[in-house]
Parts: sequence; C-alpha cells; structure tokens
Amino acid sequence: MLKTIVFDVNETLLDLAALDPLFENLFGNNCVRTEWFLTLQECWMTNVITGQYQPFGDLAQAALNMVASRHQVKIGNHQCRELTDGITSLPPHKDVHQALQMLSDNGFVLVALSNGALEALSKQLDSSGLTDCFDYIMAGSEISRFKPALQTYQMVADRLSVNTDQMIMVAAHAWDIAGAARAGCKTAFVERPGKVLNPIGTKPDWIGKDLEDVARKICADNTEAS
Repeated sequence: MLKTIVFDVNETLLDLAALDPLFENLFGNNCVRTEWFLTLQECWMTNVITGQYQPFGDLAQAALNMVASRHQVKIGNHQCRELTDGITSLPPHKDVHQALQMLSDNGFVLVALSNGALEALSKQLDSSGLTDCFDYIMAGSEISRFKPALQTYQMVADRLSVNTDQMIMVAAHAWDIAGAARAGCKTAFVERPGKVLNPIGTKPDWIGKDLEDVARKICADNTEAS
C-alpha cells in the first residue's frame, strides 16, 4: 500500500504569482516572472546535467541578472534581496491546506521536497502556514543535488526507510514527474495554470485539475487497494 506522498513546493504548493508586482516594477511587465523562472530552471538543469552544484538562491539571483541583461534593465543588490524575500514569503494556492489535511486524515505520510535550500524551505513553509502539514521537510541542498536528479528522490526513500515504489511524487512540473517516475516512484500531476505534460513523456499515475482533485483520486485508489 502507498503511504508516503512527496510534494514539490514552488508552483505546486506555493503561488509564484505573488512575485508579479516585483517583476512589474522592474520590467514593466509581470510576465517576465515566468521568463525568470524558466531561466532559473535552465540554470539548475545545467547543474544536474554537468554534475555541478550551485546553491538555489545563487541561481535565482543569477537568473534575475540574466533576464535583466536580456531586457537591458539595470538591477542591483536591493532587487536581488527583494526577490529572495519574495520567494521565502510566497502564499499557498487556495486548495493546498484542505488537500493536505485530506491526505493526512487518510493516513499518508507527507513530505515536502524542494530544490531550494533547507533553511529557505523552512521559511517558506512557516510563512505560508504549511509547516505543521508535513511529517518531513527535505531539500536537494542536503545532498547537493537538484530534482530531477534521481538521487533526490532516493534521498527521501532512504530517510524514510521505504522503497521509491512506495512513494508518490506530486508536482506541477513535467520534469519532476519524469524524474520521480524514473527513480521508481508513482506520480501525480497537478494542472496548475500554464502547466502541461509532455505528450511523449512520462505519463503520471494520477492527474488532477488542482491539488484537492489529486488528493481525492489518490485517497479513492488507496482505499480500493486496501
């Protein structure tokens, strides 16, 4: 029976749209926030592919500088600090608390797993009121690896003394679904706005229009299996 559920944090649980005013002020267009996050993703994926590791916070600021150069906008340390502060104070999506409570009530062990530093993740969960929703909080920084590197999912399994095929990875990112599935996990995809699956990529075990939908489907299937 599947009893361990691992959650991606940024975008899956926390709403990055809260950063839109910062990008509106800097670039005159809040859509640049999406460009920044994709640039950040490119940076950490490069780390994964090359076997290098640079802290998530450093990459987030580097990505902001890259986007600023692209748009010919000058930024300084103050703007970088604003970004860091914004990331650690993101609000949860409206469906998150109820979905996590549903899963907890059904006996699942809940794990938050982020590519960010453990200290930053703790601040995020404290700020969003989610800390008490989780049994475990883990970050790729603990082993100097980013998801979707297989070692990140294996780290969770090792800490909990379970096999990866006993874990469900919940994420709003196709790359996270692919990495977790490759590591042996079951997977669930949350269809956050703008998030889609690769049509020729890994197919998740569950798909939901929001986190509550995913939670209901997992609980229903787990009840049938028992």
